[in-house]
Amino acid sequence: MSEALPLYAQVKDHILGNIRSGAWAPGRRVPSENELVESFRISRMTANRALRELTAEGFLARVPGVGTFVREAPALSSLVELRDIAGEIAQRGHRYSARLIAKASTDCNPALAEEFEDRTLTRLHHLVMVHEENGVPVQLEDRYVNPLVVPDFLERDFTTTTPTAVLLAATPVNELEHTVEACLPTAEQQRLLGITPLEPCLALHRRSWSQGRVATVVTLTYPASRYALYSRHRTTARGALSQ
Repeated sequence: MSEALPLYAQVKDHILGNIRSGAWAPGRRVPSENELVESFRISRMTANRALRELTAEGFLARVPGVGTFVREAPALSSLVELRDIAGEIAQRGHRYSARLIAKASTDCNPALAEEFEDRTLTRLHHLVMVHEENGVPVQLEDRYVNPLVVPDFLERDFTTTTPTAVLLAATPVNELEHTVEACLPTAEQQRLLGITPLEPCLALHRRSWSQGRVATVVTLTYPASRYALYSRHRTTARGALSQ
């Protein structure tokens, strides 16, 4: 370590060196404040600053009463393709689980009728679920489904399958529209996702069309520390999407 660096920066460099070299893998517990104080002969304030800054920078995750751990890279979800989250999680070799929060028929208000591009709609299927990876909530799904497209949607057992899998099996998807916004979670989202008020989130708002009708409108909320959205396409030489 460079003696020219402040002590807290020297501790940060030591921890980052172990992470970047692979010596400390994601999920590994890092030395506690007490252990850093003893090893580097520094103050507790200095050790706390090093751990606090590395946590804020996304390298560590601190679990109160348990310890500080090397943070795993956030999981990736496609921003373009319509993919089943259970399959994505299984593909990573992780365990998928879900909690059903609400499932009911609901009135179609004017704003929803506009989203579904059908002012004659009076009722919609509504579903709220939390999807989990290794027991950790990674996605809050708030979905409306057009009953003219999938009449029996609410009859399905969502403890054994996902809404996306049900919709893909029931009707072809011809067109997708995606809008992504950064947001802070509401109190209800904090409770369902197990996050703090200042945890930034990504909200993916998706509309799906099937045979000329809007089949479903869904908002998928991801804690930004646990999930990332990505896309990759072929383009022309000037950067336009290839057909």
